[in-house]
Amino acid sequence: MNGPVVVGVDGSESALTAVEVAAREARLRGVGLHVVHAFIWPTMHVSLGPSPSGPREGGLRNAAERMLADGVARARETEPGVEVTGDLVTGEPLSVLEAQSRDASLVVVGSRGMGGFIGLLVGSTAVHLAAHGRCPVLVVRGDARASGPVVVAVDGSPESDAAVGFAFAEASARGAELVAVHAWNTWTERGDDDPGHPQNLVDGLDRIRAGEERLLAEALAGWQDRHPDVTVHRRLVERRIRQALIAETENAQLIVMGARGRGGFTGLLLGSVSQALLHHAHCPVAVVRGDRP
Repeated sequence: MNGPVVVGVDGSESALTAVEVAAREARLRGVGLHVVHAFIWPTMHVSLGPSPSGPREGGLRNAAERMLADGVARARETEPGVEVTGDLVTGEPLSVLEAQSRDASLVVVGSRGMGGFIGLLVGSTAVHLAAHGRCPVLVVRGDARASGPVVVAVDGSPESDAAVGFAFAEASARGAELVAVHAWNTWTERGDDDPGHPQNLVDGLDRIRAGEERLLAEALAGWQDRHPDVTVHRRLVERRIRQALIAETENAQLIVMGARGRGGFTGLLLGSVSQALLHHAHCPVAVVRGDRP
């Protein structure tokens, strides 16, 4: 899809960092950048203008317009060649950004905004948008590096296939290597030394491992043909998927996840692994839904 990159701003430093990332994403895609501020106060039926006894530049609407202008200015400073537009949209942030995602190629948000509580690692808007957005959602957290590989989680599900395609395109545009991680030992909520652990009850682990290697190879094959410029490193790991992926983010510039994986429950919009990455990854996290790669 050739829609713009959309980024939400709220005056926080997290949002301005997201603007910088979004501007670079727009340049890589060759599309425009649309900066949006969700102006919720009109729905509260409160006064939006300056106080009669206060400065003329006061008031909620003026403050919102300054937030938007700051975001647009930061975007233009970051990527002067990108066409940047801004919009003050009445509504609460999740509804506004979900609506914007319908025509966007990517929505970018910060991990926490002005409303974030101390100690909360990722804001509710970021989590909900990752689950409900109509296009891929990039949550900017950790270190927004310009170097390092793109990492993608692979499990053979439709959501994973969409994420793999997105990750290949990102690696190609960034000139980065791609690390494809498949953790096949996903049942390990019990320790490996537990006699009841499934690994200790199954014969032929070599056969199982070979099957998982085949799953990883098949998940990458078609996409690798489309992006021959991307160097791919396959990593088949026998450990808990959350731990494996979080460890990979320490040196990555981006990690890409499907919204839900092979073990997801019907009706659950965002899987537990995706949520864990949104809370604990050391780099930005892209969440891709299988119904709209």
